Amino acid sequence: MQRSLQYTVVVAAALGLAACAAPGDTFAPPAAISSDRAAAPLAHAIQVTGGGTTTFGADLDGDGDIDGSHFGFTAVIAADGSAQGHFTCLMAGNANFLGLHLMAVQGPVTSGALDGRSFRGTATVKVLNAFGPGVQSIFRNIPFLVTVTPGGPGVATLQLTVLGVFDGVAGDVAPGNGNYELARETLTTGQITIH
Repeated sequence: MQRSLQYTVVVAAALGLAACAAPGDTFAPPAAISSDRAAAPLAHAIQVTGGGTTTFGADLDGDGDIDGSHFGFTAVIAADGSAQGHFTCLMAGNANFLGLHLMAVQGPVTSGALDGRSFRGTATVKVLNAFGPGVQSIFRNIPFLVTVTPGGPGVATLQLTVLGVFDGVAGDVAPGNGNYELARETLTTGQITIH
């Protein structure tokens, strides 16, 4: 039953992402991995996967709502620290995240820790209404770091840091360090695994 629920959460997240993306959109599903890359597993690789919803357990922007997000990722980390995979964190309009109703951070995973508890990549960040009603803002090639703790709801955690930009913006728990470091989030639905 739990495995079926996990599968349902991952499929729902994937369908939600696909439904939000228009053809040619920055967030349209990436092209399929070539068969030679897909067929060549990394020797001694660690696989980190996750999907679901989270809560910060606090009102980070003072608007009266407890903030949280939706996420989905997979990362296969090789013994040399290189990685393949993809990360997405978003608000799809059904909840509030730091005053934003539509937001997404999405990009390929390119490296990771050998214990699987953190990984890095370069993302596209898309927000709507952050700089005025109806204004869509897109920031490309933004480095990110994700730190995770495996488990299910109430146990697993995820922390996203966007590197080199947005320092001090609402929700930044370490202003002045040059990065946008969000608080650690706790899963409310879904699962994070490290194999």
